Amino acid sequence: MRILLIEDEALLGGAVAAHLHKLHAVDWMQSLDAASEAMRTVDYDLVLLDLDLPDGHGLDFLVSVRKSGRDVPVIIITARDQVRDRIQGLNAGADDYVLKPFDLDELSARINSVQRRAIAMANPQQTIGDLVIDQTARRVSKGGVEISLTAREWAVLECFTQRLGAAVSKAKLEDVLCAFGAEIESNAVEVYVSRLRKKLGAESIRTLRGLGYRMDR
Repeated sequence: MRILLIEDEALLGGAVAAHLHKLHAVDWMQSLDAASEAMRTVDYDLVLLDLDLPDGHGLDFLVSVRKSGRDVPVIIITARDQVRDRIQGLNAGADDYVLKPFDLDELSARINSVQRRAIAMANPQQTIGDLVIDQTARRVSKGGVEISLTAREWAVLECFTQRLGAAVSKAKLEDVLCAFGAEIESNAVEVYVSRLRKKLGAESIRTLRGLGYRMDR
């Protein structure tokens, strides 16, 4: 997933970003202005939102996101522990509400849970031909043999599995790869698609001329 983290506290933001970066691409913003600009240019899979930010209230940001029609999953992370605060957050469109301080592993579990609901996966295990993809355990096997994938290969595969049967643009895949914090080569998408084809099978990902790529159901 590509996650937008909106948190102005440097110590906490750094810890969360470092923890999530092991498995996901993370963009960390410390203000609502920066977060709004990021969302105008990037199609995020999930947002972690603090409420008390230097340039405004997180709930106002959440309301504007929902009014714009974007259904990106949002998890509020805040020290506000009153019941009325939780009710307001959930009523404003949050998918979950996590109180500070929190355990980083629990946060990861909450993220996985929210994302599974968001993509309407009653079962996180997907079977595509002789491929079995378990997004919860982050495992993929082909013909019963487990295949090892790097974090970036997982990120690209996850992008496809969340959009099975639909075209995924090269720009979307570039966003996923760029978010790992290092510059990528102009042919990075082709390189990682090629790596996945070698590991998963040449026909696992189809090239759609002028549109991008597609993994069929």
